Amino acid sequence: AYSSIAHMGYLLIALIALDDASTRLGVEAISFYLIAYIVMSLGAFGVATVISSSEKEFDFVADYQGLFWREPWLALLLTAMLLSLAGIPLTVGFIGKFYVVLAGVEGSLWGLLLVLVVGSGISIYYYLRIVYRMLLQPQLDQAYREAGWDSIGSYAVLALLLALLLLLGVYPGFLMSIIEVVSVSI
Repeated sequence: AYSSIAHMGYLLIALIALDDASTRLGVEAISFYLIAYIVMSLGAFGVATVISSSEKEFDFVADYQGLFWREPWLALLLTAMLLSLAGIPLTVGFIGKFYVVLAGVEGSLWGLLLVLVVGSGISIYYYLRIVYRMLLQPQLDQAYREAGWDSIGSYAVLALLLALLLLLGVYPGFLMSIIEVVSVSI
C-alpha cells in the first residue's frame, strides 16, 4: 500500500508539470509511467497470488522467506518486478521514472524531484529486504500452494509481464512512439 502511495506521488510530479509549457512531455510521462506501473504491479501481485494457498495469504515480508529455494522462477520474476518498482536501470520502472524526472525538470519542480530521488532511495531498501528474505532458507512451517497444471496460465501471464518489463526497459521507443502519436492527437 505504501508503495502505491509513493508511485502515485511520483506521477503527481508529471501531473503538476502539465501546468507549464511541458504539457506534451507531462502527458507522455504520465502515460508511460501508468503502463509501467500496471506491468510491475500485476507481476508482483501475480506472484503473490500464484504462491498463496487457501490457508495462507502472503501479506508480510517474512512470508516470502525461502521462496527462491521452493519456486526459483517465481522468486526471480518477483525480484525483477521489485527492482523495476525501485527504478533500477534496464527495467520499465527506470524508464518511467526517467520520463517523470524529465517532465519535472522541464517544469522546474526541483523540490519535488528531490523528494522523488530520496523516496526512490528509501524504496530500494524496502524492496531489497523482500529479495533478501526470498534467498534465506525456507521456514519449515510455511504453506505454499503447489504449482500444478492450473498454474500454467498464471505462469504464461507472468512470463509475458516479465518480457514486457524487460523489453520496455531496454527498448522503450516502441511504446513511446505510440504514446507520442496519441498525445499529439489529444
